[in-house]
Amino acid sequence: MGEFVRVEIEDGIGTIRLDRPKMNALNAQVQRELIEAARQVTADETVAAVILYGGERVFAAGADIKEMAELSYAGMSGAPSRLLQEFTKELAAIPKPVIAAITGYALGGGLEVALTADFRVAGEGAKLGQPEIQLGIIPGAGGTQRLTRLVGPAKAKDLIFSGRHVKADEALAIGLVDRVVPDEDVHAAARKWAATFVGGPALALRAAKQAIDAGLEVDLQTGLEIERVQFSALWATDDQRDGMTSFIEEGPGKAKFTGR
Repeated sequence: MGEFVRVEIEDGIGTIRLDRPKMNALNAQVQRELIEAARQVTADETVAAVILYGGERVFAAGADIKEMAELSYAGMSGAPSRLLQEFTKELAAIPKPVIAAITGYALGGGLEVALTADFRVAGEGAKLGQPEIQLGIIPGAGGTQRLTRLVGPAKAKDLIFSGRHVKADEALAIGLVDRVVPDEDVHAAARKWAATFVGGPALALRAAKQAIDAGLEVDLQTGLEIERVQFSALWATDDQRDGMTSFIEEGPGKAKFTGR
């Protein structure tokens, strides 16, 4: 457990909790602690799904600007910029369903953390954006790439070029978030969604996530081959045999999976 990031595991759900008052600014220490948290929930076989959560008031308001402001080009082009990429890559690579539970602000690096998730639940009062342009820079933790893949190039350019904040209703309309709920219900809604994956076929869920994510980076024919390999590999699992046997003997939706 880190100083500013902790992992809480309950009922098969792992919550990666940011807790750096007041705004969960993502300094280098937080970034390193997020790497360790991502690796922890990845390795823990009791964790079926993961929630990224910043608390009741704010998800994360961005990188620690004071820490970054004095860096030279040579300083930023080395370890700091690589760390920005590394910690978001580790979050995105968690081989389990991941839901970002967004309250308050998810700005800059905070939004980039949310973009690593498979799904995003936002409170009605949430505000999201990539305001880096207002600092004379661009997103550096995956925002130009993941945001574009999520909402399309025109909408991504609108948000990144302007730096404007998007309210929850607009975020839902453009596909930036998947569900909007009352602010006080954000974490509960994320847990309810995550709970649907507990007891599911963990290996098939992992294969599906890897096939989709890897397929986004390649041409259709290569993507289809990725799918074929992942699909075929599941015939080496107990879950495939248990799922198909249950379907034949009992009908759909009654299989009990072991994740093996």
